Amino acid sequence: MNIKNITHKFVDSFPGDFSGDLHQRQTPGFLFANVLPAEFNKIELIAFNEELSQEIGLGNLDQDLDFLAAQNLPATIETYATAYAGHQFGNWAGQLGDGRAIFAGEIKNKNNQSFELQWKGVGATPYSRFADGRAVLRSSVREFLMSEAMFHLGVPTTRALSLVKTGELVTRDIAYDGHPKQEQGAAVLRVAESFLRFGHFELLSARKEFDTLQKLIDFAIENYFDEVKINSETKNLDFFKAIADRTAKMIIEWYRVGFVHGVMNTDNMSILGLTIDYGPYSMMDEYDLEFTPNTTDLPGKRYAFGKQAQIAHWNLLQLANSLFPVIKDEKALQTVLEDYASNFWKLHDEMLCKKFGFDVLLKNDDQFFTTWQQMMQDLKLDYTLFFNVLTDNILEDNLDAQKFISTFYSVPKTEDLERINLFLRSYQERLAQNKISKDDPQQLMLKNNPQFILRNYLLYEAIQDLENGDQTKFDVLLKTLKNPYQKGDASLNQKRPQKYNLIYGCSQLSCSS
Repeated sequence: MNIKNITHKFVDSFPGDFSGDLHQRQTPGFLFANVLPAEFNKIELIAFNEELSQEIGLGNLDQDLDFLAAQNLPATIETYATAYAGHQFGNWAGQLGDGRAIFAGEIKNKNNQSFELQWKGVGATPYSRFADGRAVLRSSVREFLMSEAMFHLGVPTTRALSLVKTGELVTRDIAYDGHPKQEQGAAVLRVAESFLRFGHFELLSARKEFDTLQKLIDFAIENYFDEVKINSETKNLDFFKAIADRTAKMIIEWYRVGFVHGVMNTDNMSILGLTIDYGPYSMMDEYDLEFTPNTTDLPGKRYAFGKQAQIAHWNLLQLANSLFPVIKDEKALQTVLEDYASNFWKLHDEMLCKKFGFDVLLKNDDQFFTTWQQMMQDLKLDYTLFFNVLTDNILEDNLDAQKFISTFYSVPKTEDLERINLFLRSYQERLAQNKISKDDPQQLMLKNNPQFILRNYLLYEAIQDLENGDQTKFDVLLKTLKNPYQKGDASLNQKRPQKYNLIYGCSQLSCSS
């Protein structure tokens, strides 16, 4: 790999703590601290994303296995962790920072595109908050596979370059119930154009470090926001608007594929509108607007599936408050937030149009979608399978509820099937208003409704096997997720088996890593 080509533009641009002190502490005046990764004696490669490595300019793996776990690094690489703050579950948490993430720096590819490289799970930093900075195999597999699955689904996301076992045991209390156990340690090397979060700006604003705040805004605009003119008098406001637009597009894609993040704290929000920090997430099985996969989010369900647009709006409000000292225009900021709220659901309904094969959004479609949503919620039909069945049978003149029995998680009643039939009649009436040809709705649906999603029970099975030394299911999932819109192995596109309904790691997860 072209490790020597890694640079450090972030380190070169901002004040940092170069003491090397890993003691967990506040770092006022600094936006990062240099750190030394932990030492691991027995690294074992599980997966390396050769295609991604070539794309970002790192090249072939060669003999650089050590680099994937941040070991024996050349002197040219300055490893560091960044400081940020955030609101967690609606409450101000103050300084947080990269507690399990350590940066290698940035690399450019042949097209002059720059990418940040960041290890997750290779040791403690000053921002670890009394934790050990390690990651376990369980959470690392989930991050590696899901970030790649989201990329191939067409959802904005950070990506995963590699997954390795570190050869050590890490103690975790997976259910937070006072029963910790040792698990296999692992590390992911992840990639993004930038890992800057809402929380980086919140931290500087809270500390009243406004000069550095402006400098960070300028840095972000110059490097990541081509749509914002750096010399414009309204650049700061335009910057915020661009973040709001990217955030809306990301959340709409979450709704399209049925993704639930589980912990949408402001420190887990990317300014680039990338899905970041894959912790207690889940793809939707049975449709439920109140579903949250995160046990830490109970009983309030702040981050439930149906609330993600609202939470993104709330998080943008916190970012607006942080940027106010350098924008100084409350009305303009409020307008951006109002525009987000008013535009979001129009964009959302346009997305649903594509899932249903409608060529354009019509005036009464909002009522149609509400009726569909209530039916899905009441009957708890499988979200992905419902659209798969609808897509497969759209060309039939008489759609019938019997086709949808496989999407139920319980035995359907007669009135349930009658309700579906009533909806299907209204659907065909609406479909008849399309202006495109009869075959085109199906093609539109095939592009917007995945045949394969990375369900939690599939991940659970792969992790269980991998912990026992069998990588077969992991490899199958990795191969399958690269073509999510194509029909593949039918056994991988099924609703969650009943035996997994109450299994920890299938329906509910915690923030434990």
